[in-house]
Amino acid sequence: MASAARALDWIDTGRVYTPDDAALFEERFAGVPAPAMLADLLTGELKGRIAAVSSFGAESAVLLHMIAAVDRDTPVIFTNTQKIFGETLAYRDALSERLGLTDLRVYRPDPRLLAAKDATGLRWSYDPDGCCEVRKVEPLGRALAPFGAWISGRKGFQSGTRRALPRFEAEAGRLKINPLASWSKADLDAYFADAELPRHPLEAQGYPSIGCAPCTSKVQPGEDPRAGRWRGWDKVECGIHVANTPGEDPIF
Repeated sequence: MASAARALDWIDTGRVYTPDDAALFEERFAGVPAPAMLADLLTGELKGRIAAVSSFGAESAVLLHMIAAVDRDTPVIFTNTQKIFGETLAYRDALSERLGLTDLRVYRPDPRLLAAKDATGLRWSYDPDGCCEVRKVEPLGRALAPFGAWISGRKGFQSGTRRALPRFEAEAGRLKINPLASWSKADLDAYFADAELPRHPLEAQGYPSIGCAPCTSKVQPGEDPRAGRWRGWDKVECGIHVANTPGEDPIF
């Protein structure tokens, strides 16, 4: 681990991150538990240049709790697509208050783009990719503009396209960090219990993965945790993440 850390000494905090950089970080933190890894990164070379992106969904509290334990001033970005469940908005506010988050940044779709591309608000029903692009991808692009790195809450168990998820990736010149990539549902449940974290109110109603209200349905026993997202469409990601399965095309 020490030799890998020295190999990173040359990285300029203002540089464009590459897959090789991500691989070095992967080696450096191999075997390091997620809380310790976040403590190192948030107080070390990425301090002031990193943000967390959270949907405040069913499992978001675990990662946000880890981040708040290190630095409550870490920016947390939430994209309000204006199609979000009311329960999610209430949970976001309650959880942020509970954890003492001081820098919650809410981004919304550009009203000019909505007027041009989704004036009726029904684009989700015939073009979910286009809806995600204007309501989530574009606002997140604006939100991430000041940062060289960001933290994602993705887990490998959530779907087949996330099986090969690494803890570090390089996308669009930024370092993307997935601290919970190898965590199981049992790991998450244990953390919730140990930290006495509140659950998203929709989880008990059969929503293990929660996105926008029109495109999120209940999941039946035995289904993939993300089976309720965009049900009936050949779509498994909103567009802010690319595929992780070798040989697979990016998913938008």
